[in-house]
Amino acid sequence: MNYIFNKGKEDKPVFLLLHGTGGDENSLLALAEIIDPEASVLSVRGNILEHGMPRFFRRLAEGVFDMEDLAFRTKELYEFIGEKAAEYGFDRQNIIAIGYSNGANIAANLLFEYENALKGAVLHHPMVPNHEATVAKQDGTHVFIVAGVNDPICPQQEAIDLERYLTDAGANVTLEWESNGHQLTMNEVQKAKAWYERTF
Repeated sequence: MNYIFNKGKEDKPVFLLLHGTGGDENSLLALAEIIDPEASVLSVRGNILEHGMPRFFRRLAEGVFDMEDLAFRTKELYEFIGEKAAEYGFDRQNIIAIGYSNGANIAANLLFEYENALKGAVLHHPMVPNHEATVAKQDGTHVFIVAGVNDPICPQQEAIDLERYLTDAGANVTLEWESNGHQLTMNEVQKAKAWYERTF
C-alpha cells in the first residue's frame, strides 16, 4: 500500500489518515496538522481504483458496498497497520483513525471487525459498513462522528445507526451535525480538534 509516515512526539498518538474517494495519502495531511501537529501520521492510499480514483474497497453502486471486498480490504489494512507499527516502532495501541467518506467507512469497519483495533476514530461523513455485522467489543474506544443533515450520499439515519452500533459495542461516541452536504469543511475539522483535545 502507498503511504506516508511522519514521526511525531513519542507520547502522542499516531493518526491513521484515510482519504475519501479520489483522494490519496496527501489529502488529509493538512487536517492532521490542524488537529495535532505533534502527532505521528500514517497516511494510506486505498488499493482500489474506481474510474481511476483511489478507494479503500469496491462498491457495487452508490451506497452499496462489495461486502466480500470490504472484508478483505479491512483485514489487509489491519495487518498493514501492525506491520508499520513493527517497522517504525510506534505503539499499536495508540492509533487514532481520521477518515473521510470512503476512508471513514473502512475505519468504521476496522472497529466492527476487530476488538479495540483503534484507540479512537474521527469519522467524517461515514455510513454503516455492514448492517448484518456483530460488532467487535470496543470498550473504552472514543469515536467522533460528524455527519451532514442534508448529505446526499450518507443519509442521516446512517450516522444515527452507526452511533448506536458502536455505543452498543462499548465505544464512547460523540455525534455532531453539519449542514454542508457531503463536503469536508473547516468547521467540522475544528469540531474534531476540540473533541480530540478534550478526549485525549
